[in-house]
Amino acid sequence: LLGHKEETEVRFGRIHLNLATRTVQGPRGSHVLPPKLCALLHLMLTNGDEIISRKTIMGSVWETDYLKDTRTIDVHVRWLREKIEDDPANPTRIVTVRGVGYRFEG
Repeated sequence: LLGHKEETEVRFGRIHLNLATRTVQGPRGSHVLPPKLCALLHLMLTNGDEIISRKTIMGSVWETDYLKDTRTIDVHVRWLREKIEDDPANPTRIVTVRGVGYRFEG
């Protein structure tokens, strides 16, 4: 479980995620996230500016290697964008890398 303070909080740029409470704070305020959204954001924050493949996302967040229907990733990314992007329709933090996955930019 989450034993140390540094393991319960992740910051990247203006985004602060508290894993213990599953709360994200950013430019659009504070939001409590469902478990999968929290896991997805945690994965993105801890990988910084690196591209995260859809396969990695499915394996880390959904604990599966099933890649036939990854629309669920797109939906969860949209929900995250609504919580942390200044303008969710024109994202600058969670950037789509066509044909590969996503990258979180601080």
